[in-house]
Amino acid sequence: MRILLIEDDREAAAYLSKALREAGHIVDHASDGEAGWHFADGAGYDVLIVDRMLPRRDGLSIVEGLRAKGDETPVLILSALGQVDDRVKGLRSGGDDYLTKPYAFTELLARVEALARRSRPGQSDTHYTVGDLVLDRLSHSVTRGSEEITLQPREFRLLEYLMKHAGQVVTRTMLLENVWDYHFDPQTNVIDVHISRLRSKIDRGQEKSLLTTVRGAGYMIREPQK
Repeated sequence: MRILLIEDDREAAAYLSKALREAGHIVDHASDGEAGWHFADGAGYDVLIVDRMLPRRDGLSIVEGLRAKGDETPVLILSALGQVDDRVKGLRSGGDDYLTKPYAFTELLARVEALARRSRPGQSDTHYTVGDLVLDRLSHSVTRGSEEITLQPREFRLLEYLMKHAGQVVTRTMLLENVWDYHFDPQTNVIDVHISRLRSKIDRGQEKSLLTTVRGAGYMIREPQK
C-alpha cells in the first residue's frame, strides 16, 4: 500500500520508513505539518501516519482539514500524549486510530494494515485484481485467467504500483519515486523499457489490453472497456 508518514523526528521517521518498506509498502515522508498537508491533500494515499505534535502545523489540524474537505483516507495518529482525554481528542478530530509512543513496530504495522482493509472492502492487503489479472503479494505471483505470468522483481513492483492505482493515470515521476526510488529524472528510457516488457507479459495474446499509455501523461492499468 502507499503510506504517507508525517513525522518530524528524523531518526524515528527513517527507522519507520525503512521498516514499512521492508514490509512491502511504499512510503513518502514529510518532516513538518505544512509539508505533510501538501503531501496528503488529494494525493491518494492508502493510509496516513501522522505525528500529533509537529512544527509549522500540528497533526490534529491536518486531520481536521482533510475531513473538512471530505477526504476519508484512514489516519493513524502517533503521539507521546497517551491519556484518555488525549486519545479521545485525537479520534474526535477525525483520526481512525491512535497509537501512543513508544510503540512496537509489529503493532503499528498491524494497525495500519487493518485500517487499509477497512477502507478497501473489495480488496485485501495481499491481492490486487484488475479484470482477470491477479497479483498476490504474499506468494509474489501473478496470473491472468488461468495463465501464470513470471515477472522479474522490478517488473513485479511496477505492476503492483500500477494495480494499486488501477483506473488512475500514473506519471513517470510517480514511477521513478515509488518504484525506482529516484527523486530525480535520470533521463533514460528505463521506464519505457520496463513498461514494454510488462505489457508484453500481461497483454500478449489477450483479446483486450489492460495496460495503456496515456499520451503526454503517463500510464494506466484498468479493466477492459466494454
